[in-house]
Amino acid sequence: MNERNDDNQLKYAQQHLANERTYLAWVRTAAAILGVGFLVTSLHYSMGISENLLIVILGIFTGLLGIVTIIMASISYFKKEKQILRQTFYPSHMVIYFFSLLLVILTLIATLYITQILI
Repeated sequence: MNERNDDNQLKYAQQHLANERTYLAWVRTAAAILGVGFLVTSLHYSMGISENLLIVILGIFTGLLGIVTIIMASISYFKKEKQILRQTFYPSHMVIYFFSLLLVILTLIATLYITQILI
């Protein structure tokens, strides 16, 4: 009986640790998004290119995307923690759809900016 209880404790620990690793991966992603946004905007201005509305939008959008990523990661972490404790699982479809849409928008803005420079 004690061995079975130890197995259950180990499974719970593994699930909680996996949840924490996922949260940290989202935080690293947010930091990368913020870093890329700051890099692109600072390179733009350090090259002496005149102010461009697309680069301002790109900088603001990457900043907001990074902040939203951290907020959504935190919400997702606590929801998964409750699910682990209740021994239930619900897929995160809305989070995936939301971030996919935001990344498509970010890609479109970046593509517009790059094509504007190349022309």
